This record gives sequence, C-alpha cells and structure tokens, in this order.
Amino acid sequence: MTTPAGSAETNLPQTGPSSFDERRPPEPELLADCVHCGFCLPTCPTYQLWGEEMDSPRGRIYLMDLASKGEIALDGPFTEHIDACLGCMACVTACPSGVQYDRLLESVRPQIERNVPREPGDALFRKAIFALFPYRRRLRLAALPGALYQRLRRIPAVSRMASKLPGRLAAMESLLPPVSVRDAFAGLPVHTPAAGQRRGRVALLSGCVQDVFFHRVNVATVRVLAAEGYDVLVPRGQQCCGALELHAGREDPALTRAKRTIADFEGLAAEYFVTNVAGCGSSMKEYGHLLADDPAWAERAAAFSAKVRDVHEVLAEGEPRASRHPVRGRVAYHDACHLGHAQKVRAQPRAVLRSIPGVELVDLPEAELCCGSAGIYNMIAPDAAAELGARKAENVRSVTPDVIVTANPGCLLQIGKHLGKDIPLLHPVQLLDASIRGVPIPRT
Repeated sequence: MTTPAGSAETNLPQTGPSSFDERRPPEPELLADCVHCGFCLPTCPTYQLWGEEMDSPRGRIYLMDLASKGEIALDGPFTEHIDACLGCMACVTACPSGVQYDRLLESVRPQIERNVPREPGDALFRKAIFALFPYRRRLRLAALPGALYQRLRRIPAVSRMASKLPGRLAAMESLLPPVSVRDAFAGLPVHTPAAGQRRGRVALLSGCVQDVFFHRVNVATVRVLAAEGYDVLVPRGQQCCGALELHAGREDPALTRAKRTIADFEGLAAEYFVTNVAGCGSSMKEYGHLLADDPAWAERAAAFSAKVRDVHEVLAEGEPRASRHPVRGRVAYHDACHLGHAQKVRAQPRAVLRSIPGVELVDLPEAELCCGSAGIYNMIAPDAAAELGARKAENVRSVTPDVIVTANPGCLLQIGKHLGKDIPLLHPVQLLDASIRGVPIPRT
C-alpha cells in the first residue's frame, strides 16, 4: 500500500462499509482538511525516527481515510501505525491548514480499543498499567515495596538482575520515580488561605501519580499560589481525572472519571480549577468536547472546562506579589507536549521563570520533539521512547544548564532516566517556590 505523498487525495470513493463502528468515528470533514503538504514531518517524532510515511501524521490520516471508506480493516498495519503515534500533537502546532489531528486521534484510538483484540501479553500489560496508575490508594501501597526495592537496587546482584528484565518490564523498572513513603502518604490541606491581600480562590487537582510520587510539586504549588494571593482549595475526595486512559483510547473509564472530577469540583466557590500536570490539564480542558453528546453532562462539562487553568496561566495573569530571591544560573525549559502543543501554553511558564531574579532562561534545540514519555508510551513502546529520550537528553546537555524544568511528571521521569542525576530536574513551580522562600534549589 502506498500513499500519494505530497498530494491531496482525501476524496477516496466509498468501496464498502466503514471499518469504524458508529460511535464517534473520525469526521470526514476533519480527514479532508489534510492536504498532505508535509509541514508536519519535521516535528513528528516517529517520522524523525523511522522516515516511514505511515508513521507520519499525514500518513496516519491517510490510513484513517482508507478505513473510513472501507478500504482497510482496523487490525494489522492500521493499529500498528496508530499505536506507534505518541499523541504529542506537535503536528497540530506545525500544520498551516489547521488540521485537527488531536480530534482525529481522539476518535480513532477508542475504535481500536473496542474493535481490535490485542495479543494476550500486550492486553495483560496494558490492563496491569490501568489497574494501578489511576488509583491513588493503590499507588500508595505500591510505594512501600517501591521504596524498599530502590534500596535493594543499590546491591550489585539486584542491579544485575534488573538489567536482565525484558523490554517492557525493564522500561517500567527504569522509570521508577524516587519513592518517599512519607511523601506518598502525605496529604494537602483542604484550605490554604492567601498570604496578604486576597487575589482570588482556586481549586487544585492534586492528581494520582502526581500526588503520590511528586507530592513535593503539589506542596510547592499550594505555597506559591497562596504567596501570590490565592486561597487554595484541595477537594479531599478527588480521584484521577482520566487523562491517562483518555490518551490511551480507554474512552468509557476516562469519561467516568471526567464526570467524577466535574462533580468533585463544580460546586466549589473557585474562579479557576488549577492543575500543575500538562496531561491532566489538556484532558480537563476537553471535557466540554468529550461530553458534548451527553445531555446530562454537556452543559456541566462545558462550564467546568471553561474554568480549567494550568498553574502557569494563573501565575502569569497578574503582576507578581511575593518577593523573589535571586536564583542565579542557566535554566533550561522543556515544553511538555500537552502543555505547549495541546494547550498552547508556552509564554506563561517562561514569564513565570523570568520573574525570578538571576535566572538565565534557555530553550532547547528541537524543542518541538517529544521526549518519548507520552502517557504510557515509554512503557508500551520502550525502544522508540528510549531513542527519543536519549535525543532529548543530548539536546539538554548541549545548552549546559544548571537546572532543567518541565511541567509534567512523565517528562520529569523520562528526561531524568536518560539524563542522569547530575543536573537538578524540577517542575517550574518548585524553582519559583525556592525563590520566594529564599531556600536552596531542591534536587528533585
């Protein structure tokens, strides 16, 4: 099968029944928007790795069109090429025609999950991921043996055994975050009052993976928002927002979690619903679209999404209020894909970082290319993710930073895995928190 690369063949005849089921298939109008110009190619991670047309955005759209016209089935090559996509949305940023590849991928991945049986090993591995990561309590329980294992990992014999794990298990093992049992089981105050004159009130999504393994980022977020004049509410009963499952095509559980999140937050007297995780924020801002065809939830979801803000959007909205102590050094900022490409939040994190005296902010070469984290991608496609991670680490080293900052836990883990521990790797709010408090830069 070949594609007319560089041409605009988007009106294939309908040769048979669509291979997609009737539940939210890709819209023909969105498929027709792609003119196969190729502007997406330099920004697509998998095309950069392999140079294969069907592993580019325009190639995948061509496959979607073929499936829609009944030319090909969803199993086999179609699923392989869609699975290989990181969903980084760099192509959406690059496209001059405004192709909504994010909407197309969002509609196609659930089609695969519903209609294409996976190999038993692959299905079991994915099931194990989603039996753990969206559940805060299970993650906390896992933190106990995780902390013990990380101590044992220092023993040469254990390290040698770990090095012999097969591909996906080795990837999961290598991505284990630094586990602090104290942080894993710590909570956030339900209400933290603003320091000084009150500017507003926000409600914070504490997250699942974020709150267990990156609890210090949440603590820093609450402190910074309070220091900048915001009352901070943290709903006690909140659970996973569904982002991880949504990005993997597990539509039904993702929408269930979206509804639960809306119900947990919508009654709060808050101007904004704030998240400090790029992937969570991109999904929460899409609830209105995702639930638009549900009469019981459409209006509630749209109202919720309209109030969702990334923490950097809130912090960059007005003039800084809290005094900053100097933090002298070169700070490299990595644009998390679901913050920069999906949410279009690029200027605000940089403005927040530039508000810190002494910071020399530097961007990375090939900034548009994903680091290889991409939700669960670095666990299910470890070889491709490793190539991208090594490439990102090389680009980081090329700017000789003193600190690296990025606003997504997956990016923190992925870059840290390939970069090592020589350079502090932080969420931007951690650096701002250190500046406001006048304390040394944390190591993690």
